[in-house]
Amino acid sequence: MTVGENTVVTVEFWITDTDGEALDDSGGPVSFLHRGLDSLLPRLDDAIEGKQVGFEDTFHLEPSDAFGDYDADLLRVEPRSRFPEPLEVGMQFEGVPGPEGDEGDGPTVTEADDDDELSEDSLIFVVTDLSEDKVVLDANHPYAGMALRVRIKLLGVRPADPEEIEQGHAEGADEDDDEDVLDALIESRRNPGVLH
Repeated sequence: MTVGENTVVTVEFWITDTDGEALDDSGGPVSFLHRGLDSLLPRLDDAIEGKQVGFEDTFHLEPSDAFGDYDADLLRVEPRSRFPEPLEVGMQFEGVPGPEGDEGDGPTVTEADDDDELSEDSLIFVVTDLSEDKVVLDANHPYAGMALRVRIKLLGVRPADPEEIEQGHAEGADEDDDEDVLDALIESRRNPGVLH
């Protein structure tokens, strides 16, 4: 069987920068619905289309094929007083803080616009630096602006169940520990315009 529409694919993958420094890996086999909600980046989906178990290759991805260019407009410096304590580098917040004086003085969440595009306030911001009175937030993907090398090993292909096709993801994907690694590859669905 080959990878194609309505197939569940099992792979292992390893991500490095262009100098060969390891950035991430699947930590073992991961399964997903090909071109589904839990799928790989479009460029990688294209690369494994029509392939069979045993296929293995390394792909060079420019930022436009991976997580986009770094966008300085997605960097924020905000007063620390608007955030809950304890506050640590690496914490994530959805949205940006509201104007001073808002009830709660914390990060806000706004709904998607009528056209179903995510607004800037629904981006995921990560705390990247802290000072006594300021917080630096960044909504760029950690690999934004980076060319990457992704090695993929195709371990399995099977027909997707009707439920998997309807749900848009492979059965059991929500329970797998590997989901965190796949999130790095599908983060573009959370921050459109930043990630590709």
